Amino acid sequence: MAFCNLCPPTSLLCSKFAALQSISPEKLKPELPFYYSSEKWPFHCTFLLSSSCSLSAFCCRASMAEATAEVITLRDICGGKVPEHILKRAEEVGYIRPTDVQRQSLPVLLSGQDCVLHAQTGSGKTLAYLLLIYSVIKLQRSAVQALIVVPTRELGMQVTKVARMLAAKSVESDNMQRTCTIMSLLDGGMLKRHKSWLKAEPPEIVVATLGSLSQMLERHVFKLEAVRVLVVDEVDFMFNSSKQVYALRKLLTSHSSVERRQTVFASASIPQHNRFLYDCVQHKWTKNDVVHIHVNPIEPMPSHLLHSFAICSKKERLSVLLYLLQKDAPRSGIIFVSEQSEKSKKAGRPPSATFLFDFLKASYDGDLEIILFEEDMNFNARAASLSDIRQRGFLLVATDLASRGFDLPQTTHIYNFDLPRTAVDYLHRSGRTARLPFSADQCFVTSLITSEEQFVLQRYQNELLFQCEELILEPFAP
Repeated sequence: MAFCNLCPPTSLLCSKFAALQSISPEKLKPELPFYYSSEKWPFHCTFLLSSSCSLSAFCCRASMAEATAEVITLRDICGGKVPEHILKRAEEVGYIRPTDVQRQSLPVLLSGQDCVLHAQTGSGKTLAYLLLIYSVIKLQRSAVQALIVVPTRELGMQVTKVARMLAAKSVESDNMQRTCTIMSLLDGGMLKRHKSWLKAEPPEIVVATLGSLSQMLERHVFKLEAVRVLVVDEVDFMFNSSKQVYALRKLLTSHSSVERRQTVFASASIPQHNRFLYDCVQHKWTKNDVVHIHVNPIEPMPSHLLHSFAICSKKERLSVLLYLLQKDAPRSGIIFVSEQSEKSKKAGRPPSATFLFDFLKASYDGDLEIILFEEDMNFNARAASLSDIRQRGFLLVATDLASRGFDLPQTTHIYNFDLPRTAVDYLHRSGRTARLPFSADQCFVTSLITSEEQFVLQRYQNELLFQCEELILEPFAP
């Protein structure tokens, strides 16, 4: 890999294009300016090599003249289509400059087209589709007008939090002004109360897990005829889940009409995305003119995220993990373990997460609170764990349930106690730290692997374009 000497330091070029660094500016021509959200680099103009140059690649250039150019804001992009009080509220909480995915997707979304938002974690997809939703909501209409479907309760809680934050009255707003109502259908024991709410005074926006939503739809508690925007977040996760795929297909084709709604799919990872787009049209999940917004950075992982691995036997992993925790002294961290296998369940063994949690509670003598987070915990216990996490430094022991949608900016270290099954899972686990714009600090992902697993990690490196260094463990008492 090589840095382009004309670019912000986070932009990398493949080594075969390293010669671009010596190309004179006369051979570059401006194409499609876009903006890079950073204090140091408030803009980032893209240049395409002219036809006279033999190399076909992108390069970047930032001149003193460009530094004085006006910076595009979210307000500029929304072009009066998003209500003024929503824009003011967004500015109050710090959403001023668009991220790359917002800059590219908002003109498409606000034009009414179906869209697949395909961009890395922490890139701003949630704000993009929420601004679309607020642009179509009519407060004088008593009906559910937007539906956001999420795979987990925790992601739903976070989406609901952002939606309510944007809907809250701005400092300068009229106190008499009515605000948008958001309901979260995220399982638990409150579905009866939600049923009464839906019938008496329907909210404008519903954020729901597929399980809770399916219950409400099957009981005919509410219908989706009035829904103008349907968002499916982490869509690849749900289509790859045997538990959720049938309900999702039914939602997209039976419970609402593709012609009467605007459909938005969002995810950081959509394997075989060309095939997925074909299926969207073929199965009538979206309209024929669906637009794929793929913000694919030259480096999928943030540049300030350092990856490393330690080779150890399965028996040594507990001692190695404890050694690394004491050596690294993380501000906060997440330790990922594999889901319990059916064979292990039938044998009556405790889940890996529970076993590791008990070990750390007994052996770890640092200042961080050890917290357990797994699928078998009930809704209230998981909600309590989330609340604890946000109050102080933590070490969260979790399965891949925590790899999507968790927004914990204080997380500095990720530990893969068990190697993830796929490169996509590795990407999502790593995305729980170094989440721009909240953190530009150095963050770390460390995997504990056997020597036989080294080739698997190398495959992930090749697929995701990152470098992983081996940690040479100093002698310690296991």
